[in-house]
Amino acid sequence: MAITHETELYKPIKAYFEKQGYEVKSEIMHCDLVAIHPQTEETILVEMKKTFNLALLLQGVERLRLGGNVILAVERNRKKGGSHNQRFGDLAELCRMLGIGLMTVTFFKTKEPLLEMLCEPGDPPVRGQRRTRQAKLLTEFRERSGDYNTGGSTGRKLMTAYKEKALRVAWAIREHGNQSPSAIKKLTEVANVGQIVRDDYYKWFTRIERGLYGLKSEGIAALAAHEEIVEAWRKKQGTNQP
Repeated sequence: MAITHETELYKPIKAYFEKQGYEVKSEIMHCDLVAIHPQTEETILVEMKKTFNLALLLQGVERLRLGGNVILAVERNRKKGGSHNQRFGDLAELCRMLGIGLMTVTFFKTKEPLLEMLCEPGDPPVRGQRRTRQAKLLTEFRERSGDYNTGGSTGRKLMTAYKEKALRVAWAIREHGNQSPSAIKKLTEVANVGQIVRDDYYKWFTRIERGLYGLKSEGIAALAAHEEIVEAWRKKQGTNQP
């Protein structure tokens, strides 16, 4: 059941903290809800919105400057579509990285609202670094001979390190005739020549016989389209030879 106004979140959230022994008051120094425990004086600042958005996140960051524990609260409407509504795991991790808590409130027609604390203020991130992907990123960066793409591009074919290697393999065959993978490796210093010509991802190569590969017309066209990239690589490697 979708709510109409974010003020509908206040009553169940207030009841939630009062059950834990907090004294709760609203709209203090622009905070939607302030809860203070009378014994420990622990302070909780809650900012509420119907949906999670940038404005709510910025409010939460600003409330951190007041001290205390900051929690963002939003409705969890199971029928509502949208990119943010179904990505609470990602949103909770974002809040953990900022030291902010995140709670959701689900409303029903015939029963009391359900409150879920997805992360507590100060919880550490649960997702560690993706070291395998980090290693792939560094390898891709190092193996590209130059910057041949435009940042922010979508729907365009990219010049990757793999494609650069395939172009070098195609160049070796064009310049020296049909070659074996080992011979191409010596000419280009591409380690995985065998995989490139066998997989033939770009449909540039043809198998002449066992251990011998040639170049299709598509490969010749690709070299013509990217000649400047091949030439830049040859100059960089000192292989600018006829």
